[in-house]
Amino acid sequence: MRKAYLDYAATTPCDPEVLEAMKPYFFEKFGNASSIYSLGQEAKKAIEDSREKLAAFLGARPDEIVFTSGGTESDNFAIKGITYALKQKGDHIVTSAIEHHAVSEPAKFLEKQGFKVTYVGVDSQGLVSPDDIKRAITDKTILISVMHANNEIGTIQPIAEIGRIAKEKGVCFHTDAVQTVGHIPVNVDELNVDLLSLSAHKFYGPKGAGALYIRKGTRIESFLHGGDQERDRRASTYNTPGIVGLGKAIELCSKTMPEEAKFQTALRDRLIKALVEKIPEVRLNGDPLKRLPNNINISIRYIEGESMLLSLDMAGIACSTGSACTSTSLEPSHVLLAIGLPHEIAHGSLRITFGRWTKEEDAEYLLESLPKIVSKLRAMSPLYDKNRL
Repeated sequence: MRKAYLDYAATTPCDPEVLEAMKPYFFEKFGNASSIYSLGQEAKKAIEDSREKLAAFLGARPDEIVFTSGGTESDNFAIKGITYALKQKGDHIVTSAIEHHAVSEPAKFLEKQGFKVTYVGVDSQGLVSPDDIKRAITDKTILISVMHANNEIGTIQPIAEIGRIAKEKGVCFHTDAVQTVGHIPVNVDELNVDLLSLSAHKFYGPKGAGALYIRKGTRIESFLHGGDQERDRRASTYNTPGIVGLGKAIELCSKTMPEEAKFQTALRDRLIKALVEKIPEVRLNGDPLKRLPNNINISIRYIEGESMLLSLDMAGIACSTGSACTSTSLEPSHVLLAIGLPHEIAHGSLRITFGRWTKEEDAEYLLESLPKIVSKLRAMSPLYDKNRL
């Protein structure tokens, strides 16, 4: 059966060059990077090399990079670390209504501890207004957290402008850049951010490896306590193979990103146009221009997203209805509800995302298969029959 993987926003395959770079650190160069003998120092040097590669990509200093287990830890570290460090200064957090759960759940956790959180809404394209962020800031605000691009609908936020507002107000600013690092240019100074989260498995690196950028001078509480790794900011034995893989992955992205983005943008726009033409009552979710190069999110009326996914899977096509972290939930996407979609339309969403090994033939196969699946599912829908009458 033909296969087409079109869910790169959920996770990416590990690049073969990344895997080759990691292999020696599982057996030949397996030393603990905290050890002072040569085997340990060999591992330590590999970690520092990766730190320099990532810092160069982000326009940061190497000592501003803290390695973590991935995006969720990085987000939790940023949000809890800042609020705990600055709680004597204030107790208010500003974030958006469409954040990944790795941001929104820590915010809810902190609310239970007495912190106050303002969830700023978005427009129908999923864009956060910098003016709305500015209005939400009070003299008790200690943190603003707005994602760089949304993981479901692909909308890219005006982070640099929000960052300027945060700087003017003297408020710490964090962005979840898990979906953007390795796919579009990300420079911490241009974005005006104090903290930035990323995860290696989103840009062809291994799972279980990520990083948090922390601007020098930013007050933050340690998230994990134990050893003195990462300058006392994140205790735990170094995941040397994972960190090496992250470094190699970002090195490859720095070379391939422009051409990949160009190809994906063209393929994205052609597929959006064709889907809207071939399937009646299809809506594109997210901003048509300010969106990730590889992201398409559509809502198809009168069918359930889960049924559509299962049918696509039977045809060998892997897509999603939204975030992979909530794929077992039967609730409609909080992102689609936030942009104003009613429940019945939000339930019929489909996210299609491209990556390094996506071919035009994959998009053509989806375009050939999806209209047939939609017609079959709509034929079984009482709601669709009533509409046709």
